[in-house]
Order: sequence, then C-alpha cells, then structure tokens
Amino acid sequence: MKSTILAAGIISLGLMSCKQSETKVETSENPDGSVTTTTFETEKTTALDSAKINATVDKAKEKLNEAGEKIDEAAKKAGEKLEKAGDDLKEATDKGAEKVQKGADKIKDDLKK
Repeated sequence: MKSTILAAGIISLGLMSCKQSETKVETSENPDGSVTTTTFETEKTTALDSAKINATVDKAKEKLNEAGEKIDEAAKKAGEKLEKAGDDLKEATDKGAEKVQKGADKIKDDLKK
C-alpha cells in the first residue's frame, strides 16, 4: 500500500517536472566580416493542464451531486412505501387478532354450555 502511494507520487512529480526545450541558433554576418551567433532557448512545460483537470473534476462533482439527489429521492420513496406497508401490516394484524379473539370467545362460550 505504501509503495503504491509512493510510486504514484513519484510518477506525478515526474509528469509535472518534465520540460521540453527548443534551442534556435541564428548566425548573422556583420558588415565588417565578423560572424555573430545568437542562441535562443524556449521552454515548454509538458505538465498536465490544470484548467482541464479542474473542469473535469467540477463536472464529476456535478454528476455526483445529481446522482446523490436521485438516490435520496429514491430512498425517500422507498421509505414512504415501507411505511405504508408497515401500516397495512399493522391493520391486517389487528384484524387477525380481532378474529382470533372472537374465535376464542366462541370456544369459551361453547365450553361453558
């Protein structure tokens, strides 16, 4: 685990530190016959574009928020359905208990006779 994190860190530092340089050499001849050499060096970084990465991360956050809202809505609906099912079950249990009680009362009356 530690070696994986270390390797990922080294790779990301390597990507961020890579530079590409371009060297241009211009030679020009002066009127007196001497030659002047001028060297131009330009550097370009090859690091990842942070603006694109940030935009991608923002889009991912938006999509995750939308997914989270959908999950919350689905959980709310499921909770409502479960609550209704619980109420229906209580009602059915009450009716069943009432019938059992009536049956027990009838048996008591029959046994008394």
